[in-house]
Amino acid sequence: MSASFRSHQHVTAARAFLRAWLLWVILGESAGFLAPVLLQQLGTTLPAATAFPLLVAAGLVEGALLGWSQAHVLRRCLPGLSIGRWTALTSEAAAVAWMIGLARSEFSHVWTRWPPALQVGVGILAATALLASIGTAQWLELRRHVARAWRWIPATAAAWAAGLLVFLAISTPLWQPGQEPALTALIGVVAGVAMAAVMAAASGLVMARMVFKETHFRRGPESAHRLVSRHAPLTKGKP
Repeated sequence: MSASFRSHQHVTAARAFLRAWLLWVILGESAGFLAPVLLQQLGTTLPAATAFPLLVAAGLVEGALLGWSQAHVLRRCLPGLSIGRWTALTSEAAAVAWMIGLARSEFSHVWTRWPPALQVGVGILAATALLASIGTAQWLELRRHVARAWRWIPATAAAWAAGLLVFLAISTPLWQPGQEPALTALIGVVAGVAMAAVMAAASGLVMARMVFKETHFRRGPESAHRLVSRHAPLTKGKP
């Protein structure tokens, strides 16, 4: 098997992986995001003490669907990956991320009394923890299968930052006081799908490079051949 042919196989398999990642991760995150979006529409009629834990629980659902969709694709090229562990870690991390995000409004009566410098410092730390939460949790499983898996943490943080910026750019100008709940929910869903697409694209490019270039080139041509064979369901019928 020539080096050029092996390289072509890797490119073909990596592209198929990325297409599958985009499809499944967009579907998984979009479906999962429905739980907190719909619950937030009910939040206006729920006591704050009830809304907070329910939204955190909705984050568990969102993370579980996201994690399963990612693991479903990853398992094809990382057969040792535990789908259950990846899903559970992602679910728990998503709940933590929601907890951090909601804390700003939930505890506004506390942090608004702090000195401005302390508010900024804690805000930066909280934002960093929120963005890095899912990637850090997934790293615990990914490090067993991929070289230099720590890169997944900043990569996913950047992907989520980009996705959240897109979400805010779409939803903020469209959400208006007094809107019909159905319209508000629809705006949230559309913005959520856009967020999922941006996050999936950014994270997928990094994951494809980590899985196909770094790990399997390092392990040699036989491992590369087995990888492409396992990826046949994704590449079948593709140019």
